[in-house]
Amino acid sequence: MTGRDIGDLRTEYGRSGVHEAELDPDPIVQFGRWLDEAIAAGVREPDAMTLATATGDGDPSARTVSLRGVNERGFTFFTHYESHKARDLADNARAALVFHWRETERQVRVTGPVVKLSVDESTAYWVSRPRGSRISAWASPQGDVVADRDALDRMFAETEARFPTDDIPLPPFWGGYRVEPVELELWQGRANRLHDRLRYRRGDDGEWMIERLAP
Repeated sequence: MTGRDIGDLRTEYGRSGVHEAELDPDPIVQFGRWLDEAIAAGVREPDAMTLATATGDGDPSARTVSLRGVNERGFTFFTHYESHKARDLADNARAALVFHWRETERQVRVTGPVVKLSVDESTAYWVSRPRGSRISAWASPQGDVVADRDALDRMFAETEARFPTDDIPLPPFWGGYRVEPVELELWQGRANRLHDRLRYRRGDDGEWMIERLAP
């Protein structure tokens, strides 16, 4: 340990506030605005999001993944279908997402059911990936124990030799998922820890309502 009091690392917020009247009635549209502002503010990897899943028995796990698409249907990411997260989703098809943009003092939380993308949707993204990323997807047994780094490098080299051109097909064990939000919360840091929290929640009629939450 450093010997430092972790409490001394506290940050005071106060760049701006968020008010109900300023929000778009559609949470996806509002998310897009905040994402654009994060990009404009120079946030490093504004597409990085924490993805939380749980097993069928309720054991949770979380990791950072990359947002690779967002539209009126939800938020998409891609992974190996034998990964820990994919196994969780096979048993418990719900997830939570968190985006944290320090430079704008903002956070977005999303929760909802998860659906697997079609092969066509996964292929459309697959062909846009750099060659090295496609080789890695084929080569790496994601989440499995490997002997050492050399073993992993050998698997990459063997796979690269297997696919000498850029015509690398979509692996049958790899593809995308979409988190379909039923709740989306906007968090804006404010002074004195009296932060702004505005939550979109889908009602029984399918319409979105906006609620302010106490910090």
